[in-house]
Amino acid sequence: MAERVLIALGGNAMTAPDGSAAPGDQRAAVEEAMGHVRALLGQGHQVILTHGNGPQVGNLLLKNQLAAAVVPPVPLDWCGAQTQATIGTLIMNALGPGVATVVTRTLVDPADPGFAEPTKPIGRYFSGDEARRFQALGQSWRRFERGWRRVVASPHPLEILEADAVRVLMEAGYTVVAAGGGGVPVVRQADGTLAGIEAVIDKDLAAALLARSVGATVLLIATDVPNAVIGYGGPDPRPIGRISAGELRVLHAAGYFAGGSMGPKVEAALRFVDEGGSRAVITSLAGIERAMSLETGTQVEPDRAGVT
Repeated sequence: MAERVLIALGGNAMTAPDGSAAPGDQRAAVEEAMGHVRALLGQGHQVILTHGNGPQVGNLLLKNQLAAAVVPPVPLDWCGAQTQATIGTLIMNALGPGVATVVTRTLVDPADPGFAEPTKPIGRYFSGDEARRFQALGQSWRRFERGWRRVVASPHPLEILEADAVRVLMEAGYTVVAAGGGGVPVVRQADGTLAGIEAVIDKDLAAALLARSVGATVLLIATDVPNAVIGYGGPDPRPIGRISAGELRVLHAAGYFAGGSMGPKVEAALRFVDEGGSRAVITSLAGIERAMSLETGTQVEPDRAGVT
């Protein structure tokens, strides 16, 4: 049966296998990813696409730092908008006619607790001396095992502001690319106007919000593993197949899914089915066709009567 499916593409779909984000590598990776998307379109499914943009934003931030003495650095929300347009163009070229990209803003609360304690790492690793230089400019940096990285707020997404435009394009028959990188974060000011803010919104949580806003029946989170796993990296890993939201919620609360990797994907899947989605799927990019036929992937279903 044809579905309206929102596919959230992970960063692995936008770079070479070794993580390289050179233009040629990005183009080749997007073209390969769109082959899988084209297969779903050929099956009659209506597709909405969103994507990560971490490597691309990291490159822009490095350019900011290297060229700061020559041209003024651009803020993080500008970096998000630029990468939405760039990746959207690659996707449109790869898929062909009938595809539209919407540069998308996501509303956040300026009082979100995330702004008080930034935790989201962005950009490359630097030495302590370099990090202190940027700290003197007002940026937040944190030491990790491999060095120092800038950290920014990751506020909760409240509203996808261009959702109406996405729906209009969908009804006109377009495959739409929207909310890339979680959307450009904006806040509403006292006078009612909107302004960009230095933050990064989790791509998967924004995807769940966009999916609900445009009436998607399936949220498909494409990552680099075929299933969410209990005991990932341990001696007895157990892939999760078909599971109810209640059962997955218990596992999530028990701490089985890492906060920086699978945790947000599980949270996004739960939010989507809790608020009316028919199912959410977590699987590899290469497995999305089989996942739509229930043959692979972690298939998260709404709670049924008598199921918790």
